[in-house]
Amino acid sequence: MNDNNNKKKPNQNDNRRRNITGIVTLVIWALILTIFGNYVLSRTETTGSVEIYFSELINLVESDQVEEVMLESGKYTVTLTEEGEAAWLEEYYAEQGYTSVPEGAEMPTLYTTPLSYTDFLLLLQEHGVAYYSPYQQSSVLSEILISYVLPMAIMLLVMVLFYRFAMSDRMGGGGIGNVGKSNAKVYVEKSTGVTFRDVAGQDEAKESLEEIIDFLHNPGKYTAIGARLPKGALLVGAPGTGKTLLAKAVAGEANVPFFSISGSDFVEMFVGVGASRVRDLFKEAAKMAPCIIFIDEIDTIGKSRDGGRLGGNDEREQTLNQLLAELDGFDPTKGVIVLGATNRPEVLDKALLRPGRFDRRITVDRPNLAGRLATLQVHTRKIRLADDVDLNKIAQATAGAVGADLANLVNEAALRAVRMGRQAVNQNDLLVSFEVVIAGTEKKGTVLTEKEKKLIAYHEVGHALVAARQKGTEPVSKITIVPHTQGALGYTMQLPEEEKFLMDKEELRSEIRTLLGGRSAEEVVFHTATTGASNDIERATDLARKMITMYGMGEKYGIMGLATVQSQYLDQSYGLTCAQATAAEVDSEIYELLEQCHQEARQILEKNRELLDKIAAYLLEKETITGQEMMAIIEGRDPALVDNFGATPEDGGSRTLPDGGNTALPSVDTDGIEKPARRISIVSEPPQAPNGDRPEDGGRPENGDTPSDEN
Repeated sequence: MNDNNNKKKPNQNDNRRRNITGIVTLVIWALILTIFGNYVLSRTETTGSVEIYFSELINLVESDQVEEVMLESGKYTVTLTEEGEAAWLEEYYAEQGYTSVPEGAEMPTLYTTPLSYTDFLLLLQEHGVAYYSPYQQSSVLSEILISYVLPMAIMLLVMVLFYRFAMSDRMGGGGIGNVGKSNAKVYVEKSTGVTFRDVAGQDEAKESLEEIIDFLHNPGKYTAIGARLPKGALLVGAPGTGKTLLAKAVAGEANVPFFSISGSDFVEMFVGVGASRVRDLFKEAAKMAPCIIFIDEIDTIGKSRDGGRLGGNDEREQTLNQLLAELDGFDPTKGVIVLGATNRPEVLDKALLRPGRFDRRITVDRPNLAGRLATLQVHTRKIRLADDVDLNKIAQATAGAVGADLANLVNEAALRAVRMGRQAVNQNDLLVSFEVVIAGTEKKGTVLTEKEKKLIAYHEVGHALVAARQKGTEPVSKITIVPHTQGALGYTMQLPEEEKFLMDKEELRSEIRTLLGGRSAEEVVFHTATTGASNDIERATDLARKMITMYGMGEKYGIMGLATVQSQYLDQSYGLTCAQATAAEVDSEIYELLEQCHQEARQILEKNRELLDKIAAYLLEKETITGQEMMAIIEGRDPALVDNFGATPEDGGSRTLPDGGNTALPSVDTDGIEKPARRISIVSEPPQAPNGDRPEDGGRPENGDTPSDEN
């Protein structure tokens, strides 16, 4: 017992010492501020006053220019007559370099320091100058109290209040203006308006969350066999896959309080606010248990701690440490579950991801074909659809799209239907809207020259024909030479026929050949190269680099890993993990692979030169064709009788095959895109396929007219 008492006394003495030091510090600061305030006040009072010599005052009195003098112990304040003021101002400004008194100049207050001149009062009385001394009711002590003690007391009171607010903030209170209070939005039962029936294409994620919700509703059947409630679940996936939507659906299904907050809401300019808000959030959640806490963009506060870096953000680390402590601190039997969402799991701290904090990692992936169909059905639930709409074909055409893309597609289709004056959305609207999402809208003011149109047409047909003449490539869906707002003067769109999760080496090489088909067509037909292949070359080089550094498909280094993915769910960027000498050899192997694929693409086009000319001429005439129309020309069929994912013709007319045949082709604008280029084209006659290796115009674009595209 004596030892314990001895241990407590030093702590108590230290606390007293700290309290006394704090009080003395406050008093010193209050005194300094008071003195500074009095100094500023005194300087303010002397503004607009001019000090004169006592001898000058004597001269002014003797010249009868003084009206009255106020006698004080510290100074004599002088008031001049009107004539005296005019004379004094003229002399004063003459000394300042002025030739005359400035307009609007005011007479300052004149004062001087009193001297021991016994005949001064007699002099004033002799010249008829009024003089007086103001009555001072307050004593010296009261002046000290008013000037120093009272301001110090007020400052001490204000500083103590601030100190108490700060201590309250440290202890988990709200702080000044509730700065440390949690900003979490609280949803109870179905106030979010979203349930699991509004979420489609994420069956695995819904299954995991449904189990958590069932645990909250019926904990007995789980605890009966010893199971415990998971503390947390982390939703991971690419942007737009529906992580936040799933969390809102949990709020609608749980029938328990649901706290929703973003990771950025914890971060403020004040140090310690983030940790305080974490404490307040879990404190409020414990009061309303069972409940669910949802932290969106948790990577904002959950980034990995790096002790070796310079200039770290201590505020963010304090917030993360407090979050870790709260996840360990609350009792799981009370029914508090934490949901987190992020698309950057690779940057999260390992301590945050371990079991016991976030027990489950739920991947919210891109939906497959069935998931896209279900998602389209959800988003078209309130949309009036025409009879020709086939959502199965739309789901097939939108491979790789996430839930947000499909929602945007349906909305754009509804807007287009209104613009076209229809009362319902048809298949054309949905297909065109998908192209608007990925390529943008048409640039109606762009006028291409005949040379540019030929270059772009052969470039795009080069992509499509190389893809069509290889095995294992995705079929071409559409070819267009109509400029779009996202920088493409034309593009070739390929859509997969089925879901594919793996690609072999030959399929990757085929994709590289397809990407280089546009540049190859320029070389085969026009014997030139344009800037239009810039994006193709970039994508082909990136794919070749991945084949050699990440997929183990190189000749020299084989299965040796030379790069790692750094951002799996965002831009999928990767960084090399090899020496500089190895990187140089890798670049050489990438060049050899690209050059080999380039030559193979040229061989395909040279072998199919007649088809290249025929399809290009047909594309130049229509400006936009479908992949089915291209395949019909290749197989010798009528391109007007093909199916484009269920789209129906929107205008009529007749066309003629580009080979000069007599088969009539109805004007089937299966893509549904209005073609403004037809109304403003400077080409008076439909261009014909070039004869020989070079076109009649030489095939070389004029300076500054080189096209560019995105395929």
